[in-house]
Amino acid sequence: MRQAWRVADVRSAEEALMAHLPAGTLMQRAAAGLARRCALMLDQRVYGAGVTLLVGPGNNGGDALYAGAMLARRGASVTAVVLDPERVHQAGLKALRAAGGRAAATPPATVDLIVDGIVGIGAKGGLRSGAATALHRTLERRGRRGQRPVVVAVDVPSGVDVDTGNVEGVAVRADVTVTFGCLKPAHVVGPAAPLAGELELVDIGLRPWLRTDPAILVPDRADIARALPKHGPGDEKYTRGVVGIATGSATYPGAAILSTWGALAGPAGLVRYAGSAREAVVQAHPSVIATDRLADAGRVQAWVVGSGLGTDDAAATAVRMVLATSLPVVLDADALNLLVDGAMADLMRGRSAPMVLTPHDREFARLAGEEPGADRVGAALRLAAHTNAVVLLKGDRTIVATPNGLTYANPTGTAALATGGTGDVLAGLLGSLLAGGLRPEVAAITAAYLHGLAGREAARHGPVTAPDVAAALRPVQAALTG
Repeated sequence: MRQAWRVADVRSAEEALMAHLPAGTLMQRAAAGLARRCALMLDQRVYGAGVTLLVGPGNNGGDALYAGAMLARRGASVTAVVLDPERVHQAGLKALRAAGGRAAATPPATVDLIVDGIVGIGAKGGLRSGAATALHRTLERRGRRGQRPVVVAVDVPSGVDVDTGNVEGVAVRADVTVTFGCLKPAHVVGPAAPLAGELELVDIGLRPWLRTDPAILVPDRADIARALPKHGPGDEKYTRGVVGIATGSATYPGAAILSTWGALAGPAGLVRYAGSAREAVVQAHPSVIATDRLADAGRVQAWVVGSGLGTDDAAATAVRMVLATSLPVVLDADALNLLVDGAMADLMRGRSAPMVLTPHDREFARLAGEEPGADRVGAALRLAAHTNAVVLLKGDRTIVATPNGLTYANPTGTAALATGGTGDVLAGLLGSLLAGGLRPEVAAITAAYLHGLAGREAARHGPVTAPDVAAALRPVQAALTG
């Protein structure tokens, strides 16, 4: 599981580490890692390469200057465009010049690689006009073979909010971000995350000095493969878990079909459906045991309720019945809308069994009374604490937050999933994982991860629909665990 820390925690760890090292050691470690990756981006053809450093004030610019000096000693033609001469890292600039590099007001004619050392983790807001102009001018240049320059960001792409991943104004879009010591939230959440490009984490000895819990956890393929339930020769359909689906209606039978499809792609051994879309569900999925009434559904280990259910009295009764059980519950779509007026607040507060809420931004705003805003992690944590439920806040980088303050970010999101019905598939898969015995936060991040992979797989074949995503869930799981 990868981990990301907030700026204050990183700063505290850096200060503690620097107290035990000779002056400048940390910057030299960072610069060496940065120079190494820049050389790799040039395919080791460093000699004669045109490297432009966009150098802002402070240590971030210092990292870029020292890395530029290392590249210049290998024969690169290195130019530093210094954006604030009065506040430039003087020792770094001296090292660059001593190695044969130069400083200039504008970028040279040939630029193979751009090093973004404009601002570091302490900056706020988008790039100022002078920095934005220098960036645009440099991006207009071309390399030795007429190609666009490769962009390598130092620690974080300049112009992003490091603690929230928000982007206001102009920011750098990097091909690679070389970060030092640990990941930061902007690498993994919000609109900043895709701007980082490929991430390379350079070990500078910081990890033992990070004494606080990470702000965000990010699973990788191995984490998800380990989380998925393993079935043995002694298992049968009931021991694998039974998931109940109370979704859809005569008006919206597709929601029931899609949510049961998602559940069937999960680890549960049996799917039970209860609702007015019974006939449509059985026709689409003959293995599902279906009834018209929730009271007749039989025993299950988890419930999924909401999508396509409507908001009339019958729908409200179904949500209340599910909440009155002692079973894990996924509350999706219309079930979330039925929570807005607070009529079920006492029922929710009285539950000891897990709940997972799966809002998109508009549903979140109705529940919380405000948009998620710039800090999506903080917003999801507040709603989780308020509702005493795990919150899966959907988005390109879906956030999973728990009432006790844990946060996960899903790295597999894709814009291909922004189409009708894909959330129904996700809810069904999540319910199946809960019925299979996973803890609610693990089930939520696992479902989001697999859902994202399925969206990516479906997008390989053209425009994506919700049935495409549901159909891709099994093959992506097989590839993950095979």
